[in-house]
Amino acid sequence: MKKILTAFSLFVTLSAAAQKIQDFTISGYSKHFQPNDKAYLEIPGTQPLVVLDSVTIGADKRFTFKRKEMDEGTVYQVNLAKTTRFIVLIEGGENIEVTVDDKDKSRVTIAGSKNNDYYAQLTGEFKKMQETGAKWQDEYAKAEKKNDAAKMAKIREDFEKISQEYTAKVKAMIPEMGTSLAALFATNFLNPEAEMETILALAERFEKERPNMKQGQIFVGNAKRMRGIQIGDVAPEIALNSTQNQPVSLSSLRGKVVLIDFWASWCGPCRMENPNVVRVYNRFKDKGFEIYSVSLDRDKNAWVQAIGKDGLVWPSHVSDLKYWKSVAAQAYGVNAIPATFLLDKDGKVIAKNLRGEALEKKLEEVLR
Repeated sequence: MKKILTAFSLFVTLSAAAQKIQDFTISGYSKHFQPNDKAYLEIPGTQPLVVLDSVTIGADKRFTFKRKEMDEGTVYQVNLAKTTRFIVLIEGGENIEVTVDDKDKSRVTIAGSKNNDYYAQLTGEFKKMQETGAKWQDEYAKAEKKNDAAKMAKIREDFEKISQEYTAKVKAMIPEMGTSLAALFATNFLNPEAEMETILALAERFEKERPNMKQGQIFVGNAKRMRGIQIGDVAPEIALNSTQNQPVSLSSLRGKVVLIDFWASWCGPCRMENPNVVRVYNRFKDKGFEIYSVSLDRDKNAWVQAIGKDGLVWPSHVSDLKYWKSVAAQAYGVNAIPATFLLDKDGKVIAKNLRGEALEKKLEEVLR
């Protein structure tokens, strides 16, 4: 449930003269290709999709892109015959060889770049964790129907354990990645709240060692911005539309103790935590406590249905339906969900990322 900290889809203007410009090639083969099929080189996540280049696949069922890397590090998407898509990390100087699996054209092997070796390792391990989480989410839903509190608590504990194990693996890999594009991507899988020291140390390295790398500059800026929101600060204003398309501002709740809750219908850990949030809300709602929920959904129907299904009865639900590009998430430096900020009656942040019993105890203290 992590956002790419480096905001790979964003662009900043830099002087080309300051950059190290190097050639690179991406070549490959697939038995699935047909005569006159095309391969496309794209920038993923852009709207509309940016297509940089296209080549016709040869009679030998091979394709080759030859280009210059202008920015010392770019995340590209290769689109083969509009049926097979995959990410390639390029810093310049690479000779990438791609092989598509003979039986399953959705599976590709990418050789010729340590960056892409790391990328495959990171995403492969994360996929395993997601699959386990999806299975546990189903089990959690069944336990919830049976009011099996012990089973629900065990599932939350087990999920937290595998999340911590994965985080430990990522942190162990980052030093060997150095100031590479893969190191930036790895921060995707770190909880900034818990791992800010690691993130800031990497940002400092990029600032010193690769000051002209576009993605490095974005990463450094984002890391500094995230560090800027601390306990004791006045919470930045949020004013997004409700499920009824009416603007609801965070400041409209001034005078109450407010929990800003960043979540999404697609976020398994968020949905697991929602029963605790509902319980806390029902206990403290008449004592000056309110919740301001910010969804990182893209699909309004999914968002609205999740609100109803999880019984999120408080009125302040907002979203701009921009997923990780949510202006509120960016303003608060939210790169993992669920994420919460507890505000006092003056709108100052008094705690962050409290859940379950920890949130309840803090509210007992504040509202007594």
